[in-house]
Amino acid sequence: MKTVLVSGASGIVGNGILRSLRLSGENYILIGTTIYKNTIAECFSDIFELAPKTSDDNYIDWLCGIIRKHNVDMIIPGIEADVAKWNENRSVLEKTGASVLLNNERLIRLCSDKWLFYLELNKYKPAYAIPSTLDSDFDEIAEKYNLPFLMKPRSGSASRNIKKIFTREEFTDTKSEFNDEIMAQPIIGNDDEEYTVSGFFDENSQLRAYQQLKRKLSKDGFTESAQTVNIKNIGEILNDLADVFKPVGPTNFQFRGHDGSLKLLEINPRISSSTSIRAGLGYNESQMSVDYILNGKDIEQPVLKSGKAIRYTEDKIVYDNSADI
Repeated sequence: MKTVLVSGASGIVGNGILRSLRLSGENYILIGTTIYKNTIAECFSDIFELAPKTSDDNYIDWLCGIIRKHNVDMIIPGIEADVAKWNENRSVLEKTGASVLLNNERLIRLCSDKWLFYLELNKYKPAYAIPSTLDSDFDEIAEKYNLPFLMKPRSGSASRNIKKIFTREEFTDTKSEFNDEIMAQPIIGNDDEEYTVSGFFDENSQLRAYQQLKRKLSKDGFTESAQTVNIKNIGEILNDLADVFKPVGPTNFQFRGHDGSLKLLEINPRISSSTSIRAGLGYNESQMSVDYILNGKDIEQPVLKSGKAIRYTEDKIVYDNSADI
């Protein structure tokens, strides 16, 4: 029986990975780790481990200790911070004997800075790039992009902290909030033309499987609801981008429609935050990852279901073993 550890198990990605692996029907021992003591992760894990913060000096030593303690076969990151930290310590983690689900090392570094990612995209595949600037002059940006325009921090994910700028005061406050580590873009398309597409790439960055969703975002920047769609030539588009960025394993692409074409918002070099939705619609990228990385299986395009998904808050009751009060 294989043992799989999922970090950030209290979050929407980590929790989704655990639930997707359960949905696969395979008999895994699942370990969930998180920094939070009271968490839903315990309900979807066979073993729960309370983790230090990823930024702590002893985090990697702690993780290696947990891997050895439970004879873990594979580890999967469920939060962005762990993707970056594990990438920096890839060789150390691999020495434990566990398989580590990480994308192309260079792509992970590139995606950690939206400005550097934009420069690379605009250099090699400008048709997909949204105009962006680091200009610090409000008037110049307003003249170039019109009002309102967007400002987003160079680091971060899940569309968090993106500001719509209408005034000079908002511009100044936003720059101050993020210590000038921020970029500006025009607003393109509309909220009804936002798409999240997940692809699975082999070690040669060849596309093996993919799924497309039209999405609506929550205030936290994650997918709140989604509908299956068929985007024209999406396979060719993913392969076109893969020629430059060389993704390996599960990779998430965020697009927005604009004037009849697709513009790339960002690439998330990890399992999608919509992974539990995707699994319910026939695209179980968590299971694909275990099959490919741990079990050495070839990945083929699955039979996908058509439908929609809506996320909502649910109560999970955990009963103790004491007598009724």
